[in-house]
Amino acid sequence: MTLPATPSFSLGGKRALVTGASSGIGQACAVALAEAGAHVVCAARGAARLNDTVSLMQDKGWTADALVLDQADLDALQTAMDQPFDVIINSAGLARHKPALDTSTDDFDAVMNLNLRSAYFLSVYAAKAMKTAGIRGSIIHISSQMGHVGGIDRTVYSASKHALEGMIKSMAIEWGPLGIRINAICPTFIRTPLTAATLDNPERATWIKDKIKLGRVGEVEDIMGAAVYLASDASALVTGTHLIVDGGWTAG
Repeated sequence: MTLPATPSFSLGGKRALVTGASSGIGQACAVALAEAGAHVVCAARGAARLNDTVSLMQDKGWTADALVLDQADLDALQTAMDQPFDVIINSAGLARHKPALDTSTDDFDAVMNLNLRSAYFLSVYAAKAMKTAGIRGSIIHISSQMGHVGGIDRTVYSASKHALEGMIKSMAIEWGPLGIRINAICPTFIRTPLTAATLDNPERATWIKDKIKLGRVGEVEDIMGAAVYLASDASALVTGTHLIVDGGWTAG
């Protein structure tokens, strides 16, 4: 009798690209992949925080580079994919929270442009490069629990994430024969600079904690294990689905 061996969570020898990597969830994902052994290209629009992130990662002895990138610029995005990656994590996103009756066409277009349009073509460009290079890669999108439920003042944001989930399922069906996997991580409210205004509102914070069955908001560290799992061979049979990290929000 031979006992089974646990698939490796190591990313040694892998090249990864993480967008939105200068802060919050994207930064945490970049750190997680680098710590697991990947060479990580950290991409974001702002150079200052991006370079600080990469410098701190390099100080840890990890291999990382900075790429200043506006993900909504599809020409620049396509150029960034000229060299194939083994792992892509798309953490760039935008929210304009307001009642549906107050939503402008500019609000709608801005959110959909980044959360859906750029995510779509990032996936396409990445998969094309993987196919050409013969890489059985992993594409991971940071979605949201709002891709599965609705929320107060989050109609456009929730719509973009529901659409992202459908996109992922269809791409997984198409790219499965190529060995290219595509999945989503769906966090609840995570404590980042972008969520500070909401979490600092006592009324909203109470509502959020009541909805999260574990009784606390998330921290970026809560996402890091999910990122390594979906990037590694440990999830070799996982595609076209989502890993919900929501403290039980969507269970109720």
